[in-house]
Amino acid sequence: MKKVALLLSLGAITLSCSQAPKQNQDSTVADTAAVKDDKSEVATTFNIADIPLSTADLGDFPFFTLPAGLEEQNKPLQKKFDVCFFPINGVMTPFEGKVYKTNVTAKSGEEFSQRFFEKSLEDYLTSKGAVKVYEGEITQEEYDKYSKKDANKGAEGDIGYTGEQIKFYVIRSKDKGNIYVQFSANNASGKLNVVQEEAFQQTITKVTADDITKDLTEKGKSILYINFDTDKSSISADGKGIVNEIAAALKKNTTLKIAIEGHTDNTGEAAHNKKLSDDRAKAVLSVLTSDGIDKTRLSATGFGAERPLVANDSESNKAKNRRVELVKIK
Repeated sequence: MKKVALLLSLGAITLSCSQAPKQNQDSTVADTAAVKDDKSEVATTFNIADIPLSTADLGDFPFFTLPAGLEEQNKPLQKKFDVCFFPINGVMTPFEGKVYKTNVTAKSGEEFSQRFFEKSLEDYLTSKGAVKVYEGEITQEEYDKYSKKDANKGAEGDIGYTGEQIKFYVIRSKDKGNIYVQFSANNASGKLNVVQEEAFQQTITKVTADDITKDLTEKGKSILYINFDTDKSSISADGKGIVNEIAAALKKNTTLKIAIEGHTDNTGEAAHNKKLSDDRAKAVLSVLTSDGIDKTRLSATGFGAERPLVANDSESNKAKNRRVELVKIK
């Protein structure tokens, strides 16, 4: 079968690899255009528009069942928005959107067949207008490079290891958008990943005086993330914007009194963290009094890492613990 040349260029997705693209089977869209990025590495891009548009009825995410006699080994990884890495010419490429990842095993009393699993998926995907984009392995070098960027590495249904034969299909659906499917298997079990590509939707909004007032009224406290200079109590420019909203809330409700509590994560010495959190709470109080808020309506105390919101077991959780809480004084 004649090879189809697919010029790869997917908008903002730009990849780099240190070796020439690996050639695939005849049925695979394989050829790429290589360019140099500002780091002088070879870059590969992917153009979804070159995939024929499918009008097939795909159903709802994740779009298809497992083959007969097979089941999810454990609870699958499903997220409304995340990233999953797929091989473009052996370069693991991040695609974002709705994610489904699972390990696949035979049901009780059944035997797992690698050929049955793979052929079932291949035939079904092809019938829905999917195009095979890649089939093959990735190098150890590629694994070392991308795996550090994959927050779900080692989680349920994880695909993309050295020596693992990966089959990667793309469906460009008229109704469902761009869908990326990859799977791998051996004689004992399989793995399956599905991503329905979606653009990131920002849900963070500016904290307003009304938000602060509502939290204090309904919950008795408002949790804020005020930026300070690193390891200092001086408030950054954007942090002052939030403090200004605190002042506005206090001016709207002149009977409101609050305790300003500073909190840190558990990085560093406890005594240092406690002093730092206390200094930061007092820095907020100082800005509020400078803005005309009566000091008798305010108090400021630092608790360091003594009262974490969540366990300090990851960088994201530590960030949640570095906060200022406003507590309503009755």
